[in-house]
Amino acid sequence: MKIRLKNFGILKQAEFELGDITIICGENNTGKTYAAYALFGFLNTWRRNIDLIKSARVSQQAIKNLLNDGVTQIDLIEHIQNIDSILKEMCSIYTRKLSRIFAATEDRFWNSRFQISLNLETLSETVRSMSFKIKAGSRNHPFFSVSTVGKSAQLEISLLGEKQEVNISDSRVKELVNYTVNEMVFSQFFPDTYIASTERTGAAIFRKELNFARNRLLKEMSRADDDVDPLDLLFESYQDYALPVECNVDFTRKLEKHVKHTSFLEEKHPELLAKFADIIGGTYNVDRNGELRFLPKGKRLRLTMGESSSSVRSMLDIGFYLRHAAEVGDLLIIDEPELNLHPENQRRIARLFASLANLGVKILITTHSDYIIDRILLDIRDKRTDLNPEDVSILYFERGDRDVTIHSIRIDAEGKILDAPEG
Repeated sequence: MKIRLKNFGILKQAEFELGDITIICGENNTGKTYAAYALFGFLNTWRRNIDLIKSARVSQQAIKNLLNDGVTQIDLIEHIQNIDSILKEMCSIYTRKLSRIFAATEDRFWNSRFQISLNLETLSETVRSMSFKIKAGSRNHPFFSVSTVGKSAQLEISLLGEKQEVNISDSRVKELVNYTVNEMVFSQFFPDTYIASTERTGAAIFRKELNFARNRLLKEMSRADDDVDPLDLLFESYQDYALPVECNVDFTRKLEKHVKHTSFLEEKHPELLAKFADIIGGTYNVDRNGELRFLPKGKRLRLTMGESSSSVRSMLDIGFYLRHAAEVGDLLIIDEPELNLHPENQRRIARLFASLANLGVKILITTHSDYIIDRILLDIRDKRTDLNPEDVSILYFERGDRDVTIHSIRIDAEGKILDAPEG
């Protein structure tokens, strides 16, 4: 997956590809966080934009066959031939939403461009190897079944009962089919994404008070005129916060909900979670009353976040993600993972990133830490990880007189950096 940005704040032009580990480094105020936020915003919202796409739809004949006969087949390879136009429109829709993603005024992004391109050859190979059978529609009322036909790239869609029985309009059938087909294709390449923003330390302390919608609504209603609709205030309440920050804080606020689930790491790789516990010096716990505590290793203490160290607070959401939410194929984005960490723990968290990447969780970090970069490269050089140099993408954002230049740092077969910019 290749990402291209144009006119994003100080970033006039940027292009990069994701590796198993992607490292964005450089001076302050060079657009590193902007690049991470732009990618997260797209990956977080692409499914919502599918219904808005008007070009390169599933053929009308396929839809007609489904409505008339109750079953239809769709050649996904033919659909993939239109992927470029679908992606172009999807990125155009996303670009128009950038002011919302970054909680900024629309004029800030009037000439911005966001583009993603995929390797169509790899895409075709992936589609041909897909095998599944699912039901689609609303959560409690599926309208049709979707399955692959043998080992071909054919997709069979069947209505579950007569159209009149499921009480669904022709236009809604078309929307659901288009959404489902695009979901099947793009979900192979657009990973589920979690972001840990630099605001995570404060969110750890004030997580119960950071209900943006409630606080904003109560504040505005207390001084609103009688003719102000409270629902309008509610729907506007999140618009002062960038989407990545909103999602990060939302995750931290709902830890009681997340602890009900277990990640693949807790089920299959508890040794990695033990390494994380060693880094923070203990474990997190949410009790039956929803109270969050930190339990220092080897001590009979139950500390609140206010009583805990800054490093414990800065790693809170990452710890809960690893134990309760992580899945193979995810992308984990961390803005400055070195926050409040001693250099030795920065090296240890870097080694943890390499282990996650080996297990199938891609990592993207923005960082000022040489310790993290050096540790990852040393582990590659010393064969302490299964990662190869080509699995790691290092981008250096360098400030010039007018704008920022993006350098893609090459790594040789031994994990040594080649042609790095000065500084």
